[in-house]
Amino acid sequence: MSDTTTRDRETVVIIGSGPAGWTAAIYAARAQLDPLVFEGAGSRTMIPGGQLMFTTEVENYPGFREGVTGQDLMMEMRAQAERFGTRIVTEDIVEVDFGQRPFLLRSSRGKEVKADSVIVATGANARWIGVPNEERLAQSGGGVSACAVCDGALPHFRNAVLAVVGGGDSAMEDALYLTKFAREVILIHRRDEFRASKIMVDRALANDKIKVMWNTVVTEVVGDDVITGLKLEDTVTGEARSIEVQGLFVAIGHSPNTAFLNDQVELKENGYVATPGSWRTATSVPGVFAAGDVMDDYFRQAITAAGTGCMAALEAERWLAHGGVEESAGAGVGTAS
Repeated sequence: MSDTTTRDRETVVIIGSGPAGWTAAIYAARAQLDPLVFEGAGSRTMIPGGQLMFTTEVENYPGFREGVTGQDLMMEMRAQAERFGTRIVTEDIVEVDFGQRPFLLRSSRGKEVKADSVIVATGANARWIGVPNEERLAQSGGGVSACAVCDGALPHFRNAVLAVVGGGDSAMEDALYLTKFAREVILIHRRDEFRASKIMVDRALANDKIKVMWNTVVTEVVGDDVITGLKLEDTVTGEARSIEVQGLFVAIGHSPNTAFLNDQVELKENGYVATPGSWRTATSVPGVFAAGDVMDDYFRQAITAAGTGCMAALEAERWLAHGGVEESAGAGVGTAS
């Protein structure tokens, strides 16, 4: 059991779990910063451990020759953080005040915590279509996914007919990636033209394995234990039809979990936390750092999230060691040398 005792003033508080949060905790704990992690209370779409808790098989995380389940990977990371003395609170942080020193954080159960530094690692939620059986089969490993790079190479997707929903660059990239493994990829889009960049559209349309269904939306995912097909509707005529597929990849974007920050740190136009320096995790508020999918709108992989968790902990340690003095010489906002 983790010691959930909080101090009058914490040295570093990590908000969020997942690969970024737990890696930050491991590094901070080994640096004797006595980190406190708010791992989250859980909801319909996000539970402690992040998106990997909904992933049955992870084959691209180094060190696991035969692969590992997302749940096992997160539980091992959590246990490793605890081994070095990380304290864990199973609550959400719902409000922050970064305008005072030390920072003030409030939890979903009314707990108030003061912190000298904060690492935000709250991740991002995949946007789902919102149709019957979609999230159920995603959470059970039944052939529905929001990450083609994570899951597309799994054995049950090989030489199969797969569907991708979306019309942006991510959908084009996912469709092209899946052609390495699938027999056919059906790209489903609700309009009669893609919003993706021309070069990505041209690549997708030139691939013989990709078939496009224009003016089409998914109304239901069909399948009990695994997906067997999709129910569709024509957005122009209203005609209903069904197709058989062995996999569905939803590529309509992600929503970073930043609402609780209440715009107290600078965000990018798409809502992700901005980290002004290259290869840095410092935010616009000195002493506040961001790691993982809450700041990464490009890679969104477990290994890159873990890497930024390491970076955030190291930056926080150095910032604290220098008494919260900002580093100069172009190192980014709010970091220490």
